[in-house]
Amino acid sequence: MSDRIEDLYGAMVARPADGLVGWCAGVAVDNAEFLARVRGWHALLAAHAGRNFALYLDDSIEFGAALLGAWHAGKTIWLSADTLEATCAALRAVVDGFLGQFPASLAPLQRTAASAPAPAQGQGALPVGPLAVDLPALVVFTSGSTGAAQAIPKKLSQVANEVATLERLFGRAAGEAAVLATVSHQHIYGLLFKVLWPLSSTRPIHALSIAFPEELAPAMAAGPCLLIASPAHLKRLPDQLDWSGAARMLRGVFSSGGPLAPETAIAVGGLLGEVPVEVYGSSETGGIAWRQRSRCGDDSWLPFPTVDWRIGAEDGTLEVRSPHLPDDDWLALADRAARVEHGGVQRFLLLGRADRIVKIEEKRISLSAMEAALMASGLVAEARVVLCEPVAGERQRLAVLAVPSASGRALLDGAGKHALNARLRAVLATTVEAVALPRRWRYIEQMPVNAQGKVTLAALQALLEGGEGGCIGNSEASGHRPRLPRVRELERDAQRVLLEIVAPASLLYFDGHFDAAPILPGVVQVDWAMHYGRQYFTLAARFKGINALKFQQVIQPETAVQLELVHDAAKGGLNFRYMSDAGQHASGRVQLEDGDV
Repeated sequence: MSDRIEDLYGAMVARPADGLVGWCAGVAVDNAEFLARVRGWHALLAAHAGRNFALYLDDSIEFGAALLGAWHAGKTIWLSADTLEATCAALRAVVDGFLGQFPASLAPLQRTAASAPAPAQGQGALPVGPLAVDLPALVVFTSGSTGAAQAIPKKLSQVANEVATLERLFGRAAGEAAVLATVSHQHIYGLLFKVLWPLSSTRPIHALSIAFPEELAPAMAAGPCLLIASPAHLKRLPDQLDWSGAARMLRGVFSSGGPLAPETAIAVGGLLGEVPVEVYGSSETGGIAWRQRSRCGDDSWLPFPTVDWRIGAEDGTLEVRSPHLPDDDWLALADRAARVEHGGVQRFLLLGRADRIVKIEEKRISLSAMEAALMASGLVAEARVVLCEPVAGERQRLAVLAVPSASGRALLDGAGKHALNARLRAVLATTVEAVALPRRWRYIEQMPVNAQGKVTLAALQALLEGGEGGCIGNSEASGHRPRLPRVRELERDAQRVLLEIVAPASLLYFDGHFDAAPILPGVVQVDWAMHYGRQYFTLAARFKGINALKFQQVIQPETAVQLELVHDAAKGGLNFRYMSDAGQHASGRVQLEDGDV
């Protein structure tokens, strides 16, 4: 096992000082620079007595340097998936400090150029000798079957064994390809595939995740590459883009975080020339199995060669044992499974979850935890969160049925449903990611129960059939001419939000522009981008200018258009795009700076 620990960093030491580690925003980072960063993080952390540190960084190369520097300093890294208020509060109770891009109120430690001492054993030297096999390297968080977030500790040996398994399975096909990703390394999948595997195998890394297909296609076409993605990104690859250059350079595409629809897998294969390799696993277990679909419709999974598995006799759930786990015991999962044989090889089919953990856009969400948060708000006496059947072409959505408390009822009667929706969404926003926030809300006098006093899913779904959606609106009931569109939030994370907007026919700005065929003025489109940018992000106060402003197609009344906003905090910019099925309508980059308004 020690040779696998060595594999995590030995290749980096052996790589020449000018060997390429990767690129960040187009700037190359060589091995000498990378190892200097490792030494800088090591020196910074070695000076602190604490053992446990939370780490959050967007840059995968800097993240990798911080991780290795912390391990060489004997520290345990707590892998924060986000910097939401509830996440930071939970971390504050268990860690000794914060690293990287956490809120300033947490005083996160930052590496500086002055942090790195000169190497003791030549340009490539790491801070100290080999890492210990049993080093408590990581703590990752996941949702447990009870709904409470669980801290999952991982020894370095577990991580090293998993990286070795990836190279054994996929290394030959990957060759020397560079690694691009649409996913974050703050999750265990991205950490392994985007950071540790390429670092240990000396494959160069594109440090920043690529969010937009328009940027992904040329980045892939630039040279031999691996794509680390998720179903949410792969199912949205637009076929009108030219992917031919990317297809020539692609050596493999990986997907994890949730099942990839068969039609999406085949469609991606048609666009990119490579059907995605899907990886099944979890934060607790690490990688378990993989599959690469074909048109024959086989949905079964092939276990990793290092994983033993069986089907539980009592409940039919999958049980595994592997070196990716902390011990040699069998671990029972919450996924039901069935044994199948394919090509003379024993494989398994997944038959769905056995608990109340669901996945929305590859995010594990505990319905029980959401219900507990709603009731803790004081506005709700009882709550049930239900996974709705997806409408064709849309992702799965959650709905809430709630019995308001006395204070919740007062708010509902006094300010209306949208006000209570907003208050409860704000409560959930500190607990779950925006993509999981419920889209439908139904307030009822009591929960429906059967003869045994049980609340059944069928009864809840029957109530929802007549319920209203929970869209964010721009009410015109007041009689005033609206100046803002009707808005529905589609997607949201720390740096990006996607909204669906509809400009009502009665919009004030259609007057005189133009009477015969009204269109939305360009200046209004920019103003709306700024308005919602300030609503969702903390932007600098002063408007500095607009770059790359383009108006390609008009926006007409009552036409649904998507507004995508991306906040570039490092450069003080807000990128916006208006899009629809007809294509792109407008785009630009607003430049902002601090100062008096």
